[in-house]
Amino acid sequence: MSFGQRGGYGNRGGYRRSGSFNKPVEVGKEYNVSISEISRRGDGLTRIEGFVVFVPGTQRGQNVRIKITQVSDRFASGQVVQASDTPAAPTSEPSGKTDS
Repeated sequence: MSFGQRGGYGNRGGYRRSGSFNKPVEVGKEYNVSISEISRRGDGLTRIEGFVVFVPGTQRGQNVRIKITQVSDRFASGQVVQASDTPAAPTSEPSGKTDS
């Protein structure tokens, strides 16, 4: 068996998402989120339907409205549009929805 081919030592195995994975976020859309963690690089981290979104310049526990700036296969990046004084909803929602 050649180590450079499939199944060799370089294959991590497990489930791998393809580019056709339906991501729950889109570039340009806004979401109300709560920053739940801080990444190794110091960026705020939130999850939208389990999908990781990095938000630079935020702190854990902060509730913000973000705009998605980039989406890759495994994560997205966003920027703060507005900081909020009210707690974010338990699940993030796109800006197209209205609150009751």
